[in-house]
Amino acid sequence: MGRKQSFTETELLDTTKKLVLEHGYDGFHLKLLSQHLSGARSTIYQYYSNKEEIVAACMKRVIATVLENSSAIDETDPMDALEQLLLIYVEESTLHQLLGDASKINTTNSSAAARDLEFIEEAHMTLKIQLSRLFERAQQDKSLRQDIPLPVFIGVFFNLINTPNMLNFPIPDWGKLLFQMWIGGAKS
Repeated sequence: MGRKQSFTETELLDTTKKLVLEHGYDGFHLKLLSQHLSGARSTIYQYYSNKEEIVAACMKRVIATVLENSSAIDETDPMDALEQLLLIYVEESTLHQLLGDASKINTTNSSAAARDLEFIEEAHMTLKIQLSRLFERAQQDKSLRQDIPLPVFIGVFFNLINTPNMLNFPIPDWGKLLFQMWIGGAKS
């Protein structure tokens, strides 16, 4: 008697995310996925046709959440908005690692994966525009130095996201601390 279906699409995508982050796109396969789910391997196909569709859907879900959260930010004060945006990115700090494998997805046999990758590219562009807009406004308001080029600000900002949280601070506190270090520097 086979295993019964006992996982949801959310569980499927959560497990996919975890495994792609652990093993990379090349090391991820449906057998591995099924070993980490409580239902039958055939149940996976009730949701998605192949590896490409599952991974693309997983990536789309992650960036859609980031996009939704970043779109809700009040941009009246660009520095406050940048702090909120940093927290969103810190909460989903694996986004860039996960999306790093997007170019490996072969969409030849999957229009669903192709649509998801198109959404991911558009969302990424929207997020990039938002970040650039906030940095430009912060410089115009003289909240940030004008002698530092925007790409430098943005590069350092994104490096903050990858800073290891060795003290295991709660994510909101960690994001606030990173922002304060970034904006204030380490001087006394």
